[in-house]
Amino acid sequence: MTAGRGGGTAAEPCRCTVDAAGSAGTTCCFLHDFGREFRMGSFDWDLLTGRMTMDEGALDVFDMPADEYDGDPATLGSRVLTDEGRRLDSLVAQALKDGSAHYGAYFRIRTRDGVQRWTHTQGVVRRDADGRPVRIIGLVRDASEELTESAARLGLDEGRRQRTSVVEGMTAALAHARTVQDIIDLLNDSQGLAHFGAASLVMGLLESGRIHLVAEGPAGAFVPGTRFTRVDEPYPMSEVVRTLNPRFIESPEDFAASYPILWPHISGLGITSAAYLPLIAQARPIGALGLLYSDRTGFSPDERNLLVALGSSIAQSLQRAMLYEQDHDLAEGLQQAMLPRRIPDVPGAQIAVRYRSARLGRDIGGDWYDIIPLPGGRVGAVIGDVQGHDTHAAAVMGQLRIVLRAYAAEGHTPATVMARASVFLHELDTERFATCTYAETDPATGLVQIVRAGHVDPMLQDRDGSARRLPVEGGLPLGLSAEFGRLEYPVTAVELDPGQTLLLYTDGLVEKPGADLDEGLQWLTSLVRRGPRDLGLLADHLCDVVDERGGEDDVAVLLLRREGDRSPQAGGRLQQHVGQNDPEALSSARHMIRAAVRAWGAGSRSDEIELVADELTTNALMHTDGGAIVTLRMLTGPERRLRVEVEDRSSALPRRREAGESGVSGRGLLLVERLSDAWGVEPRGGGKCVWCEFATEQPGEWAEGS
Repeated sequence: MTAGRGGGTAAEPCRCTVDAAGSAGTTCCFLHDFGREFRMGSFDWDLLTGRMTMDEGALDVFDMPADEYDGDPATLGSRVLTDEGRRLDSLVAQALKDGSAHYGAYFRIRTRDGVQRWTHTQGVVRRDADGRPVRIIGLVRDASEELTESAARLGLDEGRRQRTSVVEGMTAALAHARTVQDIIDLLNDSQGLAHFGAASLVMGLLESGRIHLVAEGPAGAFVPGTRFTRVDEPYPMSEVVRTLNPRFIESPEDFAASYPILWPHISGLGITSAAYLPLIAQARPIGALGLLYSDRTGFSPDERNLLVALGSSIAQSLQRAMLYEQDHDLAEGLQQAMLPRRIPDVPGAQIAVRYRSARLGRDIGGDWYDIIPLPGGRVGAVIGDVQGHDTHAAAVMGQLRIVLRAYAAEGHTPATVMARASVFLHELDTERFATCTYAETDPATGLVQIVRAGHVDPMLQDRDGSARRLPVEGGLPLGLSAEFGRLEYPVTAVELDPGQTLLLYTDGLVEKPGADLDEGLQWLTSLVRRGPRDLGLLADHLCDVVDERGGEDDVAVLLLRREGDRSPQAGGRLQQHVGQNDPEALSSARHMIRAAVRAWGAGSRSDEIELVADELTTNALMHTDGGAIVTLRMLTGPERRLRVEVEDRSSALPRRREAGESGVSGRGLLLVERLSDAWGVEPRGGGKCVWCEFATEQPGEWAEGS
């Protein structure tokens, strides 16, 4: 045997010239002889070559035969416990880094027969003229008798503290896991497995009397054929689920004798011990966790207690995640049931809708969309969001959707539909409010009448793909407007040209962490401009990008594109309510008339129709006490005729008057009589309807005027 610089052999005198303190003398020679009896030895570690020489006493402390030691410090790793080795390496590295002249530490080793012993080492760091470490000389000794149990409790058992830290760290990490998959990913993490000090890990969940293996680490470590096992089969996971007691397997012999079916499949992995823990929540088993070790035998009482605590923490997290997923699935199912199962075909328009649930770490919400077929080929498009993220929000959403659909189908104007929906939500006796946008669209004319209740502005995409925000004057959210007595909802009328697309969406599409709404709308504008032109692909693209961005809210999207080259439908109808002292409604009615006349191809008579319709509406507002309802129809029959109707609540019939001195009044009925082909008055309940008709030529390419 070749002696190290810190000692000698029986056949060769000691050649040591320095003692462990680094001064000249014969102390090391004394320790060399003394160490044989008291299990102590010395070592010399050349940091430049990496070679560590050890004397007989040092090798005896490590229970390492001289013919098995090759001078590589890593060879001693088979004796040092894994967590102790990491701690010792960190201690030495820190001493070399911070300029320390010496270090000392207690650590545990395992002998060839599996017995654990406490060991103590002291080292002196030698440095060159530049201060770089080049050599470590020191001593190692058996400290098992020195360290009593009470001393270990005072802090010398670093392994125990580290395992406790692992449990605490794992518990903290589990607190952030919201789904079962989050927990599985956490357990499968390779660093987490290393912290356990285990060679592999398996976890199974109890499903209908079978244990389903859902986690394994490292990947592919599970035994083939055990992905699903019955509770009554002779496997350790089955046993702990049946008995609700942990099973600690302390040696390979124990494993082979207890589970002869399983052992042959894992004997080649070098497994020396294992801990199987039942996962118990609310006094019933939900699964089992298995930790398999390849560098240890036996478990101390403290280790057993810590592992049981770890299993309990994992079980509670799994139970919480399962309840969360059940609640989420219930809410999502409720919401999906409330949303339309199919979108009706709308002649003259393409429609795409999408709903994206915020499953990635967030709850279900009250977002919804709807498409409502209306008389005359018109369609109502609805997008909305109920406050909150729970099943109650989804339930309120479903009721609001039904109410809005009912009010719209009854023929109410968009403003009335929104006002009545707000009253309904207020009377529902819920603390929730809702934002909403309702757009009544006539694909034949392109006229869109939009009402907004606290919702984000819609967006308009042109035929060339460019997009812009569409400012829409709005009222208070549904529920709040009724509570504060502010039920006025202004109507914004826009004309949708063939090929243009109206985009309605909930705020989850444009809300970005750390950014305001304007930035989100600018981002959406750019996203739409760069997105695909196909309507369905564009809707998918918007939701996919939100997922990639990590959106934290539900998203509902409704896209409506007007198709071109479509003749107006016979019997088509547009209607607008105009209230007293409501200039916005009057402007909206004029907008509707102009859009209908252009789209329906009135040709050279467009100006006449607009003038007469405006005159009848103004007369109704000036000479009655209430508002007026303006209706435009395309009549069926051999002759193509456009009919204008203005209905009011007064039973007094209109009469022709002489023009005043200024000549600016008294000419209304004269204009109607001279410009229209026919006109008349019809009683309507408590009021009347003044109507007039215009014959229009059959258009060749009607869309050219749109």
